[in-house]
Amino acid sequence: MPFDWTNPYRTIRTPVFARNVVATSHPLAAQAGLRMLLDGGNAVDAVLAAAAALTVVEPVSNGLGGDAFAILWDGNRLRGLNSSGVAPAAWNLEFFRKRHSEDDEGLAKIPVRGWDTVTVPGCVAAWEALHERFGSLPLARILEPAASIAERGVTVAPVVAGKWAEAAPVLRDYPGWARTFMPGGRAPRIGEKFVFPGAAKLLRLLAEKGLREFYEGAVAEAVGTWAKKTGGALTAEDMRDFRPEWVTPVSMEYHGYELHELPPNGQGIAALIALGILKHFDLPALEPDSPESQHLQIEAMKLAFADIRRYVGEPKTMTVTPRQILNPDYLARRAKSIDPRKASFPVAGIFPSGGTVYLAAADEKGMMVSFIQSNYMGFGSGIVEPEYGISLQNRGTAFSADPASANVVAPGKRPFHTIIPAFLTQNGKPRMSFGVMGADVQPQGHVQTLIRMLDYRQQPQAACDAPRFKINRDFSVNIESRADPSLGPALEAMGHKIHIDPLYHGESGSGQFIWRLSDDPDHGYVAASDTRRDGCACGF
Repeated sequence: MPFDWTNPYRTIRTPVFARNVVATSHPLAAQAGLRMLLDGGNAVDAVLAAAAALTVVEPVSNGLGGDAFAILWDGNRLRGLNSSGVAPAAWNLEFFRKRHSEDDEGLAKIPVRGWDTVTVPGCVAAWEALHERFGSLPLARILEPAASIAERGVTVAPVVAGKWAEAAPVLRDYPGWARTFMPGGRAPRIGEKFVFPGAAKLLRLLAEKGLREFYEGAVAEAVGTWAKKTGGALTAEDMRDFRPEWVTPVSMEYHGYELHELPPNGQGIAALIALGILKHFDLPALEPDSPESQHLQIEAMKLAFADIRRYVGEPKTMTVTPRQILNPDYLARRAKSIDPRKASFPVAGIFPSGGTVYLAAADEKGMMVSFIQSNYMGFGSGIVEPEYGISLQNRGTAFSADPASANVVAPGKRPFHTIIPAFLTQNGKPRMSFGVMGADVQPQGHVQTLIRMLDYRQQPQAACDAPRFKINRDFSVNIESRADPSLGPALEAMGHKIHIDPLYHGESGSGQFIWRLSDDPDHGYVAASDTRRDGCACGF
Protein backbone atom coordinates (compact mmCIF):
# COMPACT_ATOMS: atom_id res chain seq x y z
CA MET A 1 0.00 0.00 0.00
CA PRO A 2 1.70 3.24 -1.11
CA PHE A 3 0.82 5.33 1.93
CA ASP A 4 1.45 9.02 2.19
CA TRP A 5 3.78 8.88 5.19
CA THR A 6 3.10 12.44 6.29
CA ASN A 7 0.57 13.08 9.05
CA PRO A 8 -1.73 16.10 8.64
CA TYR A 9 -3.09 15.78 12.20
CA ARG A 10 -1.58 17.04 15.44
CA THR A 11 -0.14 14.06 17.31
CA ILE A 12 2.52 12.97 19.77
CA ARG A 13 3.13 9.62 18.06
CA THR A 14 4.81 8.27 14.98
CA PRO A 15 4.33 4.89 13.27
CA VAL A 16 6.49 2.02 14.55
CA PHE A 17 8.31 -0.24 12.06
CA ALA A 18 9.53 -3.69 13.15
CA ARG A 19 9.49 -7.39 12.30
CA ASN A 20 7.80 -8.25 15.60
CA VAL A 21 5.24 -5.82 17.00
CA VAL A 22 2.65 -5.40 19.75
CA ALA A 23 0.15 -2.54 20.04
CA THR A 24 -2.06 -2.03 23.09
CA SER A 25 -3.74 0.73 25.08
CA HIS A 26 -1.12 0.65 27.88
CA PRO A 27 2.70 0.66 27.54
CA LEU A 28 3.30 -1.99 30.24
CA ALA A 29 0.92 -4.39 28.52
CA ALA A 30 2.61 -3.80 25.16
CA GLN A 31 5.97 -4.50 26.79
CA ALA A 32 4.64 -7.69 28.41
CA GLY A 33 3.69 -8.94 24.96
CA LEU A 34 7.02 -7.88 23.48
CA ARG A 35 8.85 -9.86 26.18
CA MET A 36 7.19 -13.03 24.87
CA LEU A 37 8.41 -12.32 21.35
CA LEU A 38 11.92 -11.59 22.63
CA ASP A 39 11.81 -14.95 24.45
CA GLY A 40 11.08 -16.76 21.19
CA GLY A 41 7.33 -16.88 21.55
CA ASN A 42 4.82 -16.16 18.81
CA ALA A 43 2.10 -13.55 18.31
CA VAL A 44 -0.44 -15.57 20.32
CA ASP A 45 1.92 -15.75 23.29
CA ALA A 46 2.42 -11.99 22.99
CA VAL A 47 -1.30 -11.23 22.84
CA LEU A 48 -2.05 -13.41 25.86
CA ALA A 49 0.70 -11.82 27.97
CA ALA A 50 -0.50 -8.36 26.97
CA ALA A 51 -4.14 -9.28 27.62
CA ALA A 52 -3.32 -10.58 31.10
CA ALA A 53 -1.34 -7.44 31.89
CA LEU A 54 -4.19 -5.21 30.74
CA THR A 55 -6.51 -6.71 33.36
CA VAL A 56 -4.09 -5.33 35.97
CA VAL A 57 -2.86 -2.03 34.53
CA GLU A 58 -6.18 -0.96 32.97
CA PRO A 59 -8.93 -2.46 35.17
CA VAL A 60 -11.20 0.44 34.24
CA SER A 61 -11.76 -1.17 30.82
CA ASN A 62 -11.38 -4.93 31.22
CA GLY A 63 -10.79 -7.74 33.66
CA LEU A 64 -10.71 -11.48 34.21
CA GLY A 65 -14.49 -11.34 34.61
CA GLY A 66 -15.06 -10.03 31.07
CA ASP A 67 -15.47 -11.46 27.57
CA ALA A 68 -13.12 -11.74 24.60
CA PHE A 69 -13.04 -12.26 20.83
CA ALA A 70 -10.19 -12.89 18.39
CA ILE A 71 -9.41 -13.11 14.70
CA LEU A 72 -6.16 -14.91 13.97
CA TRP A 73 -4.02 -15.42 10.89
CA ASP A 74 -2.20 -18.60 11.89
CA GLY A 75 0.29 -18.42 9.02
CA ASN A 76 -1.98 -20.23 6.57
CA ARG A 77 -5.60 -19.25 7.17
CA LEU A 78 -7.91 -16.92 9.05
CA ARG A 79 -9.74 -18.16 12.15
CA GLY A 80 -12.27 -16.54 14.46
CA LEU A 81 -12.93 -17.11 18.16
CA ASN A 82 -16.14 -16.09 19.94
CA SER A 83 -15.71 -16.27 23.71
CA SER A 84 -18.69 -14.21 24.79
CA GLY A 85 -20.33 -15.62 27.90
CA VAL A 86 -23.90 -16.84 28.19
CA ALA A 87 -26.78 -15.94 30.48
CA PRO A 88 -27.09 -17.87 33.77
CA ALA A 89 -29.49 -20.81 33.68
CA ALA A 90 -31.89 -18.92 35.96
CA TRP A 91 -32.41 -16.02 33.55
CA ASN A 92 -35.61 -15.66 31.52
CA LEU A 93 -38.25 -12.98 31.05
CA GLU A 94 -40.14 -14.06 34.17
CA PHE A 95 -36.94 -13.77 36.23
CA PHE A 96 -36.61 -10.10 35.28
CA ARG A 97 -40.34 -9.38 35.68
CA LYS A 98 -40.18 -10.61 39.27
CA ARG A 99 -37.00 -8.72 40.18
CA HIS A 100 -37.43 -5.48 38.22
CA SER A 101 -40.34 -3.18 37.36
CA GLU A 102 -41.87 -3.00 33.89
CA ASP A 103 -41.46 -0.08 31.49
CA ASP A 104 -44.20 1.94 29.81
CA GLU A 105 -44.68 -0.79 27.19
CA GLY A 106 -45.12 -3.51 29.80
CA LEU A 107 -41.69 -5.04 29.21
CA ALA A 108 -39.45 -6.14 32.06
CA LYS A 109 -36.59 -3.75 32.73
CA ILE A 110 -33.07 -5.14 32.46
CA PRO A 111 -30.74 -3.17 34.75
CA VAL A 112 -27.47 -1.53 33.76
CA ARG A 113 -25.35 -2.61 36.75
CA GLY A 114 -25.43 -5.22 39.48
CA TRP A 115 -25.76 -8.99 39.54
CA ASP A 116 -28.64 -9.09 37.09
CA THR A 117 -26.29 -7.95 34.32
CA VAL A 118 -23.57 -10.56 34.96
CA THR A 119 -23.18 -13.23 32.30
CA VAL A 120 -20.58 -16.02 32.42
CA PRO A 121 -17.09 -14.49 31.92
CA GLY A 122 -15.58 -15.66 28.64
CA CYS A 123 -12.18 -13.93 28.74
CA VAL A 124 -10.12 -16.65 30.42
CA ALA A 125 -11.72 -19.32 28.21
CA ALA A 126 -10.51 -17.36 25.17
CA TRP A 127 -6.98 -17.35 26.57
CA GLU A 128 -7.24 -21.11 27.13
CA ALA A 129 -8.50 -21.83 23.61
CA LEU A 130 -5.80 -19.71 21.97
CA HIS A 131 -2.99 -21.09 24.12
CA GLU A 132 -3.98 -24.72 23.65
CA ARG A 133 -4.19 -24.42 19.89
CA PHE A 134 -1.48 -21.91 19.00
CA GLY A 135 0.61 -20.97 22.05
CA SER A 136 4.28 -21.93 22.11
CA LEU A 137 5.49 -20.74 25.53
CA PRO A 138 4.49 -22.23 28.90
CA LEU A 139 1.43 -20.63 30.46
CA ALA A 140 3.35 -19.69 33.61
CA ARG A 141 5.82 -17.69 31.51
CA ILE A 142 3.01 -15.89 29.70
CA LEU A 143 1.16 -14.89 32.89
CA GLU A 144 4.26 -13.90 34.87
CA PRO A 145 4.48 -10.24 33.76
CA ALA A 146 0.85 -9.60 34.75
CA ALA A 147 1.20 -11.44 38.06
CA SER A 148 4.38 -9.54 38.90
CA ILE A 149 2.80 -6.17 38.11
CA ALA A 150 -0.26 -7.03 40.23
CA GLU A 151 1.95 -8.13 43.12
CA ARG A 152 4.36 -5.17 43.10
CA GLY A 153 1.81 -2.59 41.99
CA VAL A 154 1.36 -0.34 38.97
CA THR A 155 1.68 3.44 38.80
CA VAL A 156 -1.69 4.67 37.54
CA ALA A 157 -1.64 6.27 34.08
CA PRO A 158 -3.54 9.48 33.21
CA VAL A 159 -6.43 8.12 31.12
CA VAL A 160 -6.87 5.17 33.48
CA ALA A 161 -6.99 7.50 36.50
CA GLY A 162 -9.65 9.65 34.85
CA LYS A 163 -11.93 6.72 34.12
CA TRP A 164 -11.37 5.32 37.63
CA ALA A 165 -12.43 8.61 39.22
CA GLU A 166 -15.59 8.71 37.09
CA ALA A 167 -16.54 5.15 38.08
CA ALA A 168 -15.99 5.44 41.85
CA PRO A 169 -19.17 7.35 42.82
CA VAL A 170 -21.28 5.10 40.58
CA LEU A 171 -19.92 1.70 41.69
CA ARG A 172 -18.62 2.16 45.25
CA ASP A 173 -21.68 0.55 46.89
CA TYR A 174 -21.78 -2.62 44.75
CA PRO A 175 -20.59 -5.83 46.44
CA GLY A 176 -16.80 -6.00 46.58
CA TRP A 177 -16.04 -2.99 44.39
CA ALA A 178 -14.80 -0.45 46.92
CA ARG A 179 -12.89 -3.13 48.82
CA THR A 180 -10.86 -3.86 45.68
CA PHE A 181 -10.76 -0.61 43.71
CA MET A 182 -10.89 2.14 46.33
CA PRO A 183 -7.72 1.69 48.39
CA GLY A 184 -7.69 4.35 51.07
CA GLY A 185 -11.36 5.08 50.45
CA ARG A 186 -11.01 6.67 46.98
CA ALA A 187 -9.94 5.97 43.41
CA PRO A 188 -6.16 6.09 42.84
CA ARG A 189 -4.88 9.28 41.23
CA ILE A 190 -2.37 9.81 38.43
CA GLY A 191 1.08 8.64 39.52
CA GLU A 192 -0.13 6.74 42.61
CA LYS A 193 0.62 3.05 43.00
CA PHE A 194 -2.17 0.48 42.86
CA VAL A 195 -1.43 -2.99 44.22
CA PHE A 196 -3.77 -5.79 43.12
CA PRO A 197 -3.09 -8.79 45.42
CA GLY A 198 -6.25 -10.67 44.47
CA ALA A 199 -5.31 -10.63 40.78
CA ALA A 200 -1.76 -11.73 41.60
CA LYS A 201 -3.12 -14.67 43.58
CA LEU A 202 -5.50 -15.61 40.78
CA LEU A 203 -2.94 -15.34 37.98
CA ARG A 204 -0.43 -17.47 39.86
CA LEU A 205 -3.13 -20.05 40.61
CA LEU A 206 -4.06 -20.22 36.91
CA ALA A 207 -0.39 -20.49 35.95
CA GLU A 208 0.00 -23.46 38.31
CA LYS A 209 -3.24 -25.35 37.73
CA GLY A 210 -4.27 -24.23 34.26
CA LEU A 211 -6.83 -21.79 32.92
CA ARG A 212 -9.68 -24.29 33.29
CA GLU A 213 -9.37 -23.75 37.06
CA PHE A 214 -11.27 -20.51 36.47
CA TYR A 215 -14.33 -22.50 35.37
CA GLU A 216 -14.14 -25.83 37.19
CA GLY A 217 -12.06 -25.29 40.32
CA ALA A 218 -11.75 -23.01 43.31
CA VAL A 219 -12.27 -19.84 41.29
CA ALA A 220 -15.66 -20.90 39.93
CA GLU A 221 -16.72 -21.95 43.43
CA ALA A 222 -15.66 -18.57 44.83
CA VAL A 223 -17.68 -16.70 42.18
CA GLY A 224 -20.73 -18.91 42.77
CA THR A 225 -20.49 -18.49 46.54
CA TRP A 226 -20.17 -14.71 46.24
CA ALA A 227 -23.20 -14.59 43.95
CA LYS A 228 -25.31 -16.64 46.37
CA LYS A 229 -24.21 -14.49 49.31
CA THR A 230 -24.89 -11.13 47.63
CA GLY A 231 -27.97 -11.82 45.50
CA GLY A 232 -26.70 -13.06 42.14
CA ALA A 233 -28.04 -15.85 39.93
CA LEU A 234 -24.66 -16.94 38.48
CA THR A 235 -23.57 -20.37 39.72
CA ALA A 236 -20.44 -22.50 39.61
CA GLU A 237 -22.40 -24.83 37.30
CA ASP A 238 -22.98 -21.95 34.86
CA MET A 239 -19.23 -21.38 34.85
CA ARG A 240 -18.36 -25.07 34.46
CA ASP A 241 -20.56 -25.56 31.40
CA PHE A 242 -19.12 -22.68 29.36
CA ARG A 243 -16.96 -23.20 26.26
CA PRO A 244 -15.91 -20.67 23.59
CA GLU A 245 -16.66 -21.27 19.92
CA TRP A 246 -14.33 -21.27 16.91
CA VAL A 247 -16.17 -19.50 14.08
CA THR A 248 -15.64 -18.49 10.46
CA PRO A 249 -15.34 -14.71 9.97
CA VAL A 250 -17.69 -12.92 7.58
CA SER A 251 -16.26 -10.46 5.07
CA MET A 252 -16.88 -7.62 2.63
CA GLU A 253 -14.74 -6.69 -0.37
CA TYR A 254 -13.83 -3.01 -0.57
CA HIS A 255 -11.59 -1.52 -3.26
CA GLY A 256 -9.36 -4.57 -3.64
CA TYR A 257 -9.25 -5.55 0.03
CA GLU A 258 -11.44 -7.76 2.21
CA LEU A 259 -12.53 -6.66 5.67
CA HIS A 260 -13.20 -9.60 7.99
CA GLU A 261 -15.37 -9.44 11.11
CA LEU A 262 -16.76 -12.07 13.44
CA PRO A 263 -20.34 -13.13 12.72
CA PRO A 264 -23.22 -12.31 15.08
CA ASN A 265 -23.85 -12.17 18.07
CA GLY A 266 -21.44 -9.24 17.63
CA GLN A 267 -21.86 -5.93 15.81
CA GLY A 268 -18.92 -6.37 13.44
CA ILE A 269 -21.35 -6.98 10.58
CA ALA A 270 -22.31 -3.28 10.86
CA ALA A 271 -18.89 -2.28 9.48
CA LEU A 272 -19.36 -4.69 6.58
CA ILE A 273 -22.83 -3.28 5.83
CA ALA A 274 -21.47 0.28 5.81
CA LEU A 275 -18.57 -0.57 3.48
CA GLY A 276 -20.95 -2.49 1.20
CA ILE A 277 -23.05 0.67 0.94
CA LEU A 278 -20.11 3.05 0.53
CA LYS A 279 -18.77 1.03 -2.41
CA HIS A 280 -21.49 2.73 -4.44
CA PHE A 281 -20.03 6.21 -3.91
CA ASP A 282 -16.82 7.77 -5.22
CA LEU A 283 -15.28 8.66 -1.86
CA PRO A 284 -11.72 9.09 -3.24
CA ALA A 285 -13.01 12.00 -5.33
CA LEU A 286 -13.92 13.86 -2.12
CA GLU A 287 -11.55 15.42 0.41
CA PRO A 288 -11.11 13.08 3.43
CA ASP A 289 -12.26 15.61 6.04
CA SER A 290 -14.89 17.31 3.89
CA PRO A 291 -18.54 17.48 4.99
CA GLU A 292 -19.50 15.57 1.83
CA SER A 293 -17.26 12.58 2.65
CA GLN A 294 -18.14 12.59 6.34
CA HIS A 295 -21.88 12.82 5.54
CA LEU A 296 -21.81 9.73 3.31
CA GLN A 297 -19.93 7.73 5.94
CA ILE A 298 -22.37 8.85 8.65
CA GLU A 299 -25.42 7.94 6.55
CA ALA A 300 -24.03 4.51 5.68
CA MET A 301 -23.28 3.78 9.34
CA LYS A 302 -26.78 4.95 10.36
CA LEU A 303 -28.34 2.47 7.94
CA ALA A 304 -26.05 -0.27 9.26
CA PHE A 305 -27.03 0.45 12.87
CA ALA A 306 -30.73 0.46 12.00
CA ASP A 307 -30.37 -3.05 10.56
CA ILE A 308 -28.27 -4.60 13.31
CA ARG A 309 -30.50 -3.22 16.07
CA ARG A 310 -33.48 -4.85 14.41
CA TYR A 311 -32.03 -8.14 13.22
CA VAL A 312 -28.79 -9.10 15.00
CA GLY A 313 -28.55 -11.35 18.05
CA GLU A 314 -27.41 -14.90 18.69
CA PRO A 315 -27.54 -16.57 15.25
CA LYS A 316 -30.02 -19.31 16.18
CA THR A 317 -32.65 -16.68 17.08
CA MET A 318 -32.10 -14.31 14.12
CA THR A 319 -34.84 -14.11 11.50
CA VAL A 320 -32.37 -13.15 8.75
CA THR A 321 -28.91 -14.48 8.05
CA PRO A 322 -25.62 -12.57 7.65
CA ARG A 323 -25.70 -13.63 3.99
CA GLN A 324 -29.03 -11.86 3.54
CA ILE A 325 -27.87 -8.75 5.37
CA LEU A 326 -24.73 -8.54 3.21
CA ASN A 327 -26.49 -9.34 -0.08
CA PRO A 328 -25.04 -6.99 -2.75
CA ASP A 329 -28.45 -6.16 -4.23
CA TYR A 330 -29.83 -5.28 -0.81
CA LEU A 331 -26.85 -3.03 0.00
CA ALA A 332 -27.15 -1.35 -3.41
CA ARG A 333 -30.77 -0.51 -2.60
CA ARG A 334 -29.71 0.86 0.78
CA ALA A 335 -27.06 3.02 -0.95
CA LYS A 336 -29.71 4.48 -3.27
CA SER A 337 -31.70 5.61 -0.23
CA ILE A 338 -28.88 8.00 0.79
CA ASP A 339 -29.25 11.63 -0.22
CA PRO A 340 -25.70 13.06 -0.66
CA ARG A 341 -26.90 16.43 0.59
CA LYS A 342 -29.44 15.60 3.29
CA ALA A 343 -29.40 13.65 6.57
CA SER A 344 -31.98 10.94 7.22
CA PHE A 345 -33.51 9.16 10.18
CA PRO A 346 -33.00 5.55 9.07
CA VAL A 347 -35.19 2.52 9.63
CA ALA A 348 -34.28 -1.13 9.27
CA GLY A 349 -34.49 -2.62 5.80
CA ILE A 350 -37.09 -5.22 4.87
CA PHE A 351 -36.00 -8.73 3.95
CA PRO A 352 -37.94 -11.55 2.35
CA SER A 353 -39.24 -14.02 4.92
CA GLY A 354 -36.85 -16.63 5.49
CA GLY A 355 -15.32 0.33 27.57
CA THR A 356 -13.09 -2.54 26.25
CA VAL A 357 -9.42 -3.01 25.43
CA TYR A 358 -8.11 -3.86 22.02
CA LEU A 359 -4.67 -5.27 21.29
CA ALA A 360 -2.81 -6.72 18.34
CA ALA A 361 0.42 -8.58 17.78
CA ALA A 362 2.35 -9.92 14.80
CA ASP A 363 5.56 -11.91 14.52
CA GLU A 364 8.27 -12.33 11.90
CA LYS A 365 6.97 -15.80 10.93
CA GLY A 366 3.74 -14.24 9.72
CA MET A 367 1.31 -14.96 12.56
CA MET A 368 -1.01 -12.00 13.22
CA VAL A 369 -3.60 -11.70 15.99
CA SER A 370 -6.49 -9.27 16.42
CA PHE A 371 -7.82 -9.55 19.98
CA ILE A 372 -10.31 -7.68 22.13
CA GLN A 373 -11.53 -8.14 25.70
CA SER A 374 -13.88 -6.08 27.84
CA ASN A 375 -16.02 -5.78 30.95
CA TYR A 376 -18.38 -3.63 28.83
CA MET A 377 -19.16 -0.43 30.79
CA GLY A 378 -15.81 0.36 32.38
CA PHE A 379 -15.57 -1.85 35.43
CA GLY A 380 -18.63 -3.75 34.24
CA SER A 381 -21.41 -4.71 36.64
CA GLY A 382 -19.71 -3.20 39.69
CA ILE A 383 -19.68 -6.67 41.29
CA VAL A 384 -16.22 -7.85 42.38
CA GLU A 385 -15.46 -11.28 43.82
CA PRO A 386 -13.18 -10.19 46.69
CA GLU A 387 -10.76 -13.13 47.14
CA TYR A 388 -9.42 -12.96 43.59
CA GLY A 389 -10.44 -9.40 42.69
CA ILE A 390 -12.58 -10.57 39.75
CA SER A 391 -14.45 -7.59 38.32
CA LEU A 392 -17.50 -9.11 36.62
CA GLN A 393 -18.87 -7.81 33.33
CA ASN A 394 -22.34 -6.35 32.74
CA ARG A 395 -22.95 -7.79 29.26
CA GLY A 396 -26.41 -8.96 30.31
CA THR A 397 -27.68 -5.39 30.12
CA ALA A 398 -27.46 -5.72 26.32
CA PHE A 399 -30.25 -8.32 26.28
CA SER A 400 -33.75 -7.28 25.23
CA ALA A 401 -36.91 -7.93 27.26
CA ASP A 402 -39.00 -7.83 24.07
CA PRO A 403 -40.19 -11.40 23.30
CA ALA A 404 -40.17 -10.55 19.57
CA SER A 405 -36.50 -9.52 19.56
CA ALA A 406 -33.73 -11.76 18.25
CA ASN A 407 -31.83 -10.58 21.32
CA VAL A 408 -34.47 -11.49 23.92
CA VAL A 409 -32.98 -12.77 27.19
CA ALA A 410 -32.97 -16.54 27.69
CA PRO A 411 -30.98 -19.06 29.78
CA GLY A 412 -27.67 -20.11 28.27
CA LYS A 413 -27.94 -17.49 25.51
CA ARG A 414 -25.28 -15.00 24.42
CA PRO A 415 -26.33 -11.32 24.35
CA PHE A 416 -25.74 -8.90 21.51
CA HIS A 417 -22.11 -7.80 21.74
CA THR A 418 -20.34 -4.53 20.97
CA ILE A 419 -16.69 -5.66 21.13
CA ILE A 420 -15.29 -6.68 17.75
CA PRO A 421 -11.78 -7.44 16.49
CA ALA A 422 -11.15 -6.87 12.78
CA PHE A 423 -8.78 -8.16 10.13
CA LEU A 424 -7.92 -7.00 6.60
CA THR A 425 -6.70 -9.24 3.79
CA GLN A 426 -5.68 -8.55 0.19
CA ASN A 427 -5.95 -11.26 -2.47
CA GLY A 428 -6.34 -13.86 0.28
CA LYS A 429 -3.20 -12.79 2.13
CA PRO A 430 -2.98 -11.03 5.52
CA ARG A 431 -2.61 -7.28 5.48
CA MET A 432 -3.70 -5.78 8.83
CA SER A 433 -4.88 -6.81 12.30
CA PHE A 434 -6.73 -3.91 13.90
CA GLY A 435 -9.53 -2.75 16.12
CA VAL A 436 -11.07 0.36 17.64
CA MET A 437 -12.46 -0.06 21.15
CA GLY A 438 -15.39 1.93 22.47
CA ALA A 439 -18.88 0.33 22.52
CA ASP A 440 -20.99 1.52 19.54
CA VAL A 441 -18.09 3.46 18.06
CA GLN A 442 -16.22 0.24 17.18
CA PRO A 443 -17.69 -0.51 13.73
CA GLN A 444 -17.73 3.24 13.06
CA GLY A 445 -14.02 3.39 13.86
CA HIS A 446 -13.31 0.39 11.62
CA VAL A 447 -15.03 2.08 8.69
CA GLN A 448 -13.55 5.55 9.22
CA THR A 449 -9.94 4.39 9.63
CA LEU A 450 -10.15 1.94 6.71
CA ILE A 451 -11.51 4.59 4.37
CA ARG A 452 -8.68 6.91 5.37
CA MET A 453 -6.09 4.22 4.66
CA LEU A 454 -7.60 2.61 1.53
CA ASP A 455 -9.28 5.58 -0.18
CA TYR A 456 -7.12 8.48 1.02
CA ARG A 457 -3.72 6.75 1.44
CA GLN A 458 -3.31 8.02 5.00
CA GLN A 459 -0.74 5.96 6.89
CA PRO A 460 -2.03 4.01 9.94
CA GLN A 461 -0.94 6.50 12.60
CA ALA A 462 -2.49 9.39 10.66
CA ALA A 463 -5.73 7.44 10.15
CA CYS A 464 -5.68 6.70 13.88
CA ASP A 465 -5.02 10.33 14.86
CA ALA A 466 -7.61 11.86 12.54
CA PRO A 467 -10.76 13.39 14.07
CA ARG A 468 -13.68 10.95 14.28
CA PHE A 469 -17.41 11.19 14.32
CA LYS A 470 -19.57 9.06 16.60
CA ILE A 471 -23.20 8.23 15.85
CA ASN A 472 -25.36 7.94 18.97
CA ARG A 473 -28.34 5.70 19.64
CA ASP A 474 -30.71 8.54 18.69
CA PHE A 475 -28.74 9.06 15.44
CA SER A 476 -27.33 12.39 16.56
CA VAL A 477 -23.62 12.78 15.77
CA ASN A 478 -20.66 13.75 17.96
CA ILE A 479 -17.52 15.19 16.35
CA GLU A 480 -14.24 16.07 18.03
CA SER A 481 -13.50 19.76 18.44
CA ARG A 482 -10.19 19.47 16.57
CA ALA A 483 -12.09 18.76 13.34
CA ASP A 484 -12.25 21.62 10.86
CA PRO A 485 -14.45 24.32 12.45
CA SER A 486 -16.62 24.39 9.34
CA LEU A 487 -17.50 20.70 9.54
CA GLY A 488 -20.11 20.92 12.30
CA PRO A 489 -22.12 23.78 10.74
CA ALA A 490 -21.93 22.13 7.30
CA LEU A 491 -23.29 18.83 8.66
CA GLU A 492 -26.00 20.70 10.58
CA ALA A 493 -27.03 22.40 7.34
CA MET A 494 -27.54 18.91 5.89
CA GLY A 495 -29.89 18.08 8.77
CA HIS A 496 -27.57 16.30 11.22
CA LYS A 497 -27.89 16.98 14.93
CA ILE A 498 -24.29 17.72 15.96
CA HIS A 499 -22.58 17.64 19.38
CA ILE A 500 -18.97 18.78 19.87
CA ASP A 501 -16.58 16.62 21.91
CA PRO A 502 -13.15 17.52 23.40
CA LEU A 503 -9.97 17.39 21.32
CA TYR A 504 -8.98 13.73 21.66
CA HIS A 505 -12.14 12.32 23.19
CA GLY A 506 -12.03 8.82 24.68
CA GLU A 507 -15.62 8.17 23.63
CA SER A 508 -14.54 8.58 20.00
CA GLY A 509 -12.82 5.20 20.24
CA SER A 510 -9.25 4.05 20.65
CA GLY A 511 -7.50 1.96 18.03
CA GLN A 512 -4.45 -0.22 17.57
CA PHE A 513 -3.22 -1.11 14.07
CA ILE A 514 -0.60 -3.50 12.66
CA TRP A 515 -0.15 -3.35 8.87
CA ARG A 516 1.97 -5.95 7.09
CA LEU A 517 4.24 -4.13 4.65
CA SER A 518 4.54 -6.91 2.07
CA ASP A 519 3.60 -10.54 1.49
CA ASP A 520 6.97 -11.49 2.98
CA PRO A 521 6.67 -11.21 6.80
CA ASP A 522 10.44 -10.70 7.05
CA HIS A 523 9.86 -7.25 5.53
CA GLY A 524 8.05 -6.44 8.75
CA TYR A 525 5.10 -4.34 9.84
CA VAL A 526 4.09 -0.78 10.62
CA ALA A 527 2.10 -0.29 13.82
CA ALA A 528 0.08 2.57 15.26
CA SER A 529 -1.48 3.25 18.67
CA ASP A 530 -4.28 5.69 19.42
CA THR A 531 -3.48 9.01 21.09
CA ARG A 532 -6.82 8.81 22.94
CA ARG A 533 -5.38 6.26 25.38
CA ASP A 534 -2.20 5.75 27.41
CA GLY A 535 -0.95 3.02 25.08
CA CYS A 536 1.83 2.46 22.60
CA ALA A 537 3.08 0.30 19.78
CA CYS A 538 6.49 -1.31 20.24
CA GLY A 539 8.60 -3.85 18.42
CA PHE A 540 12.00 -5.20 17.47
